[in-house]
Amino acid sequence: MSKFTEYIGRQFGNPQGFVGKICCVIMNMINKAMYKKVVSLLHVSGQDKVLDIGYGNGYLLRCIYKKTKANLYGIDISEDMKIQAAKRNSKAVDDGKLFLDIGDCCNLKYADNNFEAVTSINTIYFWSDPVKGLSEIHRALKKGASFYNVVYTKEWLDRLSYTEKGFKKYEPEQLIEMGKQAGFENIRVTDIAAGKSFVVIYTK
Repeated sequence: MSKFTEYIGRQFGNPQGFVGKICCVIMNMINKAMYKKVVSLLHVSGQDKVLDIGYGNGYLLRCIYKKTKANLYGIDISEDMKIQAAKRNSKAVDDGKLFLDIGDCCNLKYADNNFEAVTSINTIYFWSDPVKGLSEIHRALKKGASFYNVVYTKEWLDRLSYTEKGFKKYEPEQLIEMGKQAGFENIRVTDIAAGKSFVVIYTK
């Protein structure tokens, strides 16, 4: 792996600066089917709270708000992306319904039983402790609410040179097992694009 390819891989995990902005635009384009799937699965209203983990430039948040007008929360490790996400979601900001934070999903600051839904697109590869992260999400979800965890298959990621370092790749069975360890009893997997991407739905 070249140093440049490794650098690009890091940018996908923690977008920063001009290159980070470009990487997020690329992600927006290649992840459209994922965003569409998540929005179709959400059943929330304007009074509900939705948390997006790894919101990046706020593309998914805008899609969710356009459909639901829900109260949107987000946590990301990139300060640069917080600025970009706020700009992209200016309508939600003006409506007083967007709350973005910088932090780690393995240590959520939110109260117990707080959210009607949690979403994440292609972030679990970078979590320091997936079981702890899932446990934190379980704690923050209301009873009966779901976490929609969207990922690319290990087979697909293995084809991409920039995922050789810094990406933890998972089979569906591994994601299910980690969810059980985190306290989820109702877990199901749904394909988005067969052999390429899927969503694991963890319901509390």
